Amino acid sequence: MSTTADPTVGSGLGYEVFVSESIPLALPDRLPNGEGRTWAPISTTLVYGERDAVLIDPPLTAAQAVAVGDWVEAGGRRLTHILVTHAHGDHWFTADMLAGRFPGAQVTALAATIEQMHRALTARKSFWDKILPGQIPVSPVTAVPPDGNRIELENHELVLVDVGHSDTDDTGVVHIPDLHLVVAGDVLYNGVHQFLVESGGVGRDAWRKAIGVVEALAPRQIVAGHKIVGRGDDAARVIAETRRYLDDVDDLLPRHPTPEGFFNAMLDRHPGHINASSLWGSAQALYAGH
Repeated sequence: MSTTADPTVGSGLGYEVFVSESIPLALPDRLPNGEGRTWAPISTTLVYGERDAVLIDPPLTAAQAVAVGDWVEAGGRRLTHILVTHAHGDHWFTADMLAGRFPGAQVTALAATIEQMHRALTARKSFWDKILPGQIPVSPVTAVPPDGNRIELENHELVLVDVGHSDTDDTGVVHIPDLHLVVAGDVLYNGVHQFLVESGGVGRDAWRKAIGVVEALAPRQIVAGHKIVGRGDDAARVIAETRRYLDDVDDLLPRHPTPEGFFNAMLDRHPGHINASSLWGSAQALYAGH
């Protein structure tokens, strides 16, 4: 587990990113290229001032949350909020656990995201607890929507922006104007194969619109929900690479009659990307609908 940091940008604020690295899944099958099944690395962002801090997108497993909590505690700042960008469990299942470790920290998300979080709990036993048995803590939904979809950190605004569908429904991003930063959840990816299971039909077009909303915020840095450890957060590159990935999906799907063919073609297009397990699960889902 590793951290990446960026210097404070003359505003009294700074941010750091903790990347919980890939973990093996309890799935018997292997990928067409022979690799085992894994969950993608997960980005958790700490935005901080002199005294206080806000945590964005807590990780998936209890072990990951302990490591993130130790990292937050080492910084010595008071944690005021835990923000959740979207309802996929790998970005919020440990929110209550971390809120318990840092009394006074309020779990916060968009109202529509909170509705999706309740729905996500119904899938926990049939999916999450099967692929990561015994590793995920109790995960009640304790999030509340912030007034005006914004919170304050030492007189600086953090704005939750509703961008609609990305790799799932009812997604938000966190815009920190004084840092020229967007913490984008799964709207943007950074060197990691994208989760396409919910991208069928008009899903990828909606995802492109969500990327456009982020781009219109004119960030200089974007923290992607899944990124390679140590890879920079340059906004223009992250946006361009995520768009190209979606375009390649649209290009290659009609060319390949099988999920194996699509999987291999996407690997050829994106040889530097990690966690091909996400791509294989996506391919299986996309071809199941054909």
